[in-house]
Amino acid sequence: MKTRSMISFDWAMKRLLRNKANFEVLEGFLSELLNRKIVIKHIGESEGTKTRKDDKTNRVDILVEADDSELVIIELQYDSVDEYFRRMLYGVSKSITDHIFVGEPYSQVRKVYSVNIVYFNLGAGDDYVYHGFTNFKGLHTKNELHLSPDQQILYSKTTIGELYPEYYIIKVNGFDDVAQDTLDEWIYYLKNNRIKDEFTAKGLDKAREVLAYDTLTEDEKMQYFRDMDDKVMRDAEIRTALNKGRNEGKAKGLEEGEAIGLEKGEAIGLEKGEAERTQLKNELQAAQERIAKLEREMNLKKS
Repeated sequence: MKTRSMISFDWAMKRLLRNKANFEVLEGFLSELLNRKIVIKHIGESEGTKTRKDDKTNRVDILVEADDSELVIIELQYDSVDEYFRRMLYGVSKSITDHIFVGEPYSQVRKVYSVNIVYFNLGAGDDYVYHGFTNFKGLHTKNELHLSPDQQILYSKTTIGELYPEYYIIKVNGFDDVAQDTLDEWIYYLKNNRIKDEFTAKGLDKAREVLAYDTLTEDEKMQYFRDMDDKVMRDAEIRTALNKGRNEGKAKGLEEGEAIGLEKGEAIGLEKGEAERTQLKNELQAAQERIAKLEREMNLKKS
């Protein structure tokens, strides 16, 4: 059993997979994920395809136009983003509005798939691949709402969910490196930058051909190392910022804790002092009452 060393998928998305000759790689990945054959017609420009030297984003995204006019947003994100779920929604909404002209009928609204490959802990769950889609169920009967026969003809679809965007989330770091099916073989590559010889998933044969490190030109190898060094530096900067934030937060917490402790200690001391003063006052009053009682008893005896 042999494992081949490959270039990272994000670098390939930026520099190699947009080439029409290499569409087979992404077609294979999407076919395995969506569980049907995908044919790519076009890959459009997007923010993540920048290759400028000053591009410091730790994210890659491309927009794929597939057969049947479907759109697929593929985004690969390394850094944790608190608002990522809303980001997914925004990306889909923008793609829909960008690809319909004013005045066109709603039947021309494109089907959009949002494929999100994340390398951080997004949400809470016990799986590493998630699929989100839209359906409508009756509040009383619990039965699902369906397209009418005329609507099925109009849209060339059989279910309402086929009209609406669908979302896929692949939490790469949650994968345990045990490939149980062909989609897992792709996720193994996404996590480890390696492809085992026995893997048979669609698109991996082409990936072995064009994404193997040894197949890069000398210029591409130099650029690859520069980009990987930049990524390592970005990761180090993020870790440094996080550690600095933690240390500053800890120091501030200790300082505030000491101030709170001093204030609380003073309050406790005052409270304790007041209690002791009240106790002494009560004891003095009791002693005075005993003396007065003795004096009354002595006066009675004299009389």
